[in-house]
Amino acid sequence: MADKDSRNNDSCNSAANPVRRTLLKGTAGILAAGAFPAIHAQEKVVLRYLGTAVNQDKAIAEKFKADTGIDLQYIPVTTDEVTKRAVTAPNSFDLLDTEYFSLRNIVPTGNLKGIDAKRVKNADKITPLFTKGEVAGKKVGDQGTAPKKVMFLTGERSKQFAAEPTQFVTLIPTTYNADTLGIRPDLIKRPIESWKELLNPEFKGKAAILNIPSIGIMDAAMVVEAMGIHKYADKGNMTRAEIDLTIKALIEAKRAGQFRSLWKDFNESVNLMSSGEVVIQSMWSPAVTAVRSKGIACVFQPLKEGYRAWASGFGLPATLSGRKLDAAYEFINWFLDGWAGAYLNRHGYYSAVLETAKAKMEAYEWAYWMEGKPAAQPIKSPQGVVIAKAGEVRDGGSYEQRMGGIACWNAVMDENAYMVRKWNEFVAA
Repeated sequence: MADKDSRNNDSCNSAANPVRRTLLKGTAGILAAGAFPAIHAQEKVVLRYLGTAVNQDKAIAEKFKADTGIDLQYIPVTTDEVTKRAVTAPNSFDLLDTEYFSLRNIVPTGNLKGIDAKRVKNADKITPLFTKGEVAGKKVGDQGTAPKKVMFLTGERSKQFAAEPTQFVTLIPTTYNADTLGIRPDLIKRPIESWKELLNPEFKGKAAILNIPSIGIMDAAMVVEAMGIHKYADKGNMTRAEIDLTIKALIEAKRAGQFRSLWKDFNESVNLMSSGEVVIQSMWSPAVTAVRSKGIACVFQPLKEGYRAWASGFGLPATLSGRKLDAAYEFINWFLDGWAGAYLNRHGYYSAVLETAKAKMEAYEWAYWMEGKPAAQPIKSPQGVVIAKAGEVRDGGSYEQRMGGIACWNAVMDENAYMVRKWNEFVAA
């Protein structure tokens, strides 16, 4: 983990940081009213927040309202429905919470407004993973839709991504992580070091894979490559032949009885692992945390081939204006100010601005969650449940180790329609 001073030097070096340079031009007075201007004093403002249920946290909405007086009205839908509404019904929400890979479908419609970095207090402190594709000064894998490829627009109303950082940002990062396989070490009882173990016949009937096509096929590609069957030029943008090859491997495994389940729902993955019906599967970090909070051994297993990363962010519909637009910027500024970042870090996610989140966490919490150090005292979830005992180390180690170990990012392929059709053949096999 880079120390605080090195992070500050990196983010505040105006010569090296275009976002910082932008912020330094003509910003006087924009934030004179403070990070959270009291626009709510005029009349009640409600922000309609479109996103998936997993990112719509009641505690965040309650804390935001307590601090600003602004209501968040959650509109929970599936990942695919978020994209569909952003493309077809941009007037139906005021805040969009979507994954970066969806931007290739949304931005060309012109329905997304570029977020003005001048109005975002901590824009220059957003982790360089998003702005440069770097962790601790080193480039990470960018197969698939790496955020740096779709982070900036050429203008506020542009339908084109910018190759270099600009004043206008597509999404402000909310939650992100690098995913791997979840395992039950108490039931497996041997080291697991490779993605290829997901299709190991040893786990016949006790393995599971994520049944969201664009993500599940990335996990499958990690397995296929680890097995030495094929090396992909870009796992996030396969050719039809590569899609066929990948699906063929899955169908063969399914017909041999490898999979106990193809799960779609967060809670389903937790239940499969908690019950012991499954001992190895595609998994999300907070799901592992949920299993462990039940007192059941569960590990988010680092693997030698690296991680499949993902990232979500807040976007603004192009039609947003006036006091609703002001309120949306107030929410973005509040979100990056530290409390929300610390809250999300305690769930096992990572926050966009590490510096402000660190200021809202206890030193021992930060050491465990972000620096990969043994817990100096019991680690509790935001709900107060002990999820790691004193002396335990976080799966995957430090932020630098995990996010620096990215192999690919969630993506929407050029051959997406074909891929989904072939994936459905796998599901039906």
